[in-house]
Amino acid sequence: MTLDIRELVRRLRCGETDRAVSRALGVARKTVARYREIAERQGWLEGALPPVEVLDESLKALMPPPNLPRQPFKAARYRAVIEKLRQGGVKFMALYERLREDHDYAGSYAALRRYVIHLEGDCRKAFVRIETAPGEEAQVDFGGAGEMGDPKTGEIRKAWAFVMTLSHSRHQYVTFVFDQKVSTWLRCHREAFEYFGGVPKKIVLDNAKCAITKAALYDPVVQRSYRECAEHYGFLISPCRVRTPEHKGKVERGVGYVKGNFLAGRPVMAIPQANVKVLGWIEGVAGMRIHGTTKWRPWERFHEVEAGALLLLPASPYDMGVWKQAKLHPDCHVVVDGAFYSAPHRLIGRLLWVRSNGRDVAIYHDYERVATHAWGAPGVRRTNPVHYPPGKVAFLMATPTFCRERAGEIGEATKTVVARLFDDRVLDRLRSVQALLRLAGKYGERRLEAACRRALCFDETNYTTIKRILERGLENDALPGSESSPSGKRTYVFARPGSEIFFIEGGMTHGSEGATDPEAQSATALGDSGDSRRA
Repeated sequence: MTLDIRELVRRLRCGETDRAVSRALGVARKTVARYREIAERQGWLEGALPPVEVLDESLKALMPPPNLPRQPFKAARYRAVIEKLRQGGVKFMALYERLREDHDYAGSYAALRRYVIHLEGDCRKAFVRIETAPGEEAQVDFGGAGEMGDPKTGEIRKAWAFVMTLSHSRHQYVTFVFDQKVSTWLRCHREAFEYFGGVPKKIVLDNAKCAITKAALYDPVVQRSYRECAEHYGFLISPCRVRTPEHKGKVERGVGYVKGNFLAGRPVMAIPQANVKVLGWIEGVAGMRIHGTTKWRPWERFHEVEAGALLLLPASPYDMGVWKQAKLHPDCHVVVDGAFYSAPHRLIGRLLWVRSNGRDVAIYHDYERVATHAWGAPGVRRTNPVHYPPGKVAFLMATPTFCRERAGEIGEATKTVVARLFDDRVLDRLRSVQALLRLAGKYGERRLEAACRRALCFDETNYTTIKRILERGLENDALPGSESSPSGKRTYVFARPGSEIFFIEGGMTHGSEGATDPEAQSATALGDSGDSRRA
């Protein structure tokens, strides 16, 4: 300010009018007249022009301090109340409302704000602008991008802009997405590195859940998938302090620039179309502007200075493995993205680590891989039978096809019995067949085959009959009607009195049609005496 007054005095000494000085310096004529009066009184218009220090000291003595109010504030009478409320953390608007309600304050909000600033001084904090070496750092962030069309569903959905800005050149990569999932975050990083043709040594980011699972000043916890990505590409992860977006101001301004320059005023676009256009905009508009801080064109500075300083890309791209924890449920499956994957039953109730890359799914417990499955869409169930308890495995393996094959291995009689059971058109006989085949483990295949042969002879092919034959050891007894019967006489299937079979009506003898007794038939199959009679 003193140098401006010195120029004003110099012009007055040259004989310029107040109007000419006002027009040249852009100050009011009343101000020029006031300073002319001071200059004449101090003798500055004659002789040598006083040095800057003399003008400065004289003006401090003659002029009131610029920050002091020319008249008292209306809020000054409430100073004690204001100071007490401000010490309690009350903000300006809340302070204004409190004074109006409780103390009948009649002044304006702007006047109250000026008075508080006058009391407390200018609270603005100094900051340090940090510039980094080429290839040293990149900053990343998600920013809202309005609505865009989803070609898969035809719907208009909320979209996000992923922005990665190289801190030295300010060259950036932008792509639009529909979510902020871990897989999307990793894919955007891979695409950005491939676009730049290299990898910066450090990535500065905020504490988004897709990257940082626990925000902390000194010991932040990095998402396991993002840590694996950093190890693959060789960059360091540098999270900002919580609620300090200014620590990644370069990308914050980049996000704002995308919104205000590329997206503003455009109609709703499909997201693939937007992603194609934004790359052209990066190279043709954003990359060719003169940056306000660096005074370079970002596209030119990147290619001339920074591109060669980036880390080389790995031989193979990151395979997009996403890690998450999932509990093993009592059905021996974990649920990952709506699909079901089995793991050993001994780990039921444990939290397991699951890694999915869109092709296969690996399940880990204490850094040991315990299961691997092919990737499945939501609702798909991937099951390895060995993960079930042995008893459950045996039940699951005993399918109708398996049972028929197993029965054929035992013998023709067993195969025939199983086939008859499965031919039942009313009742599901799978459980009976499974129980029947388990008898081979207890009594042996040879005895089971003989028991089935005996049951077929009597046309009694149910599980209970065959089990009793084996329990009583009757499978090798002579079959009814055979000459090798121990008593030497023929044994008949039906041993019933004639009165039950025939009856006399009108002097004629009639046979009872269908006089078949299943109980007697089953009893004979079990070896009961052929002379037995029923009352």
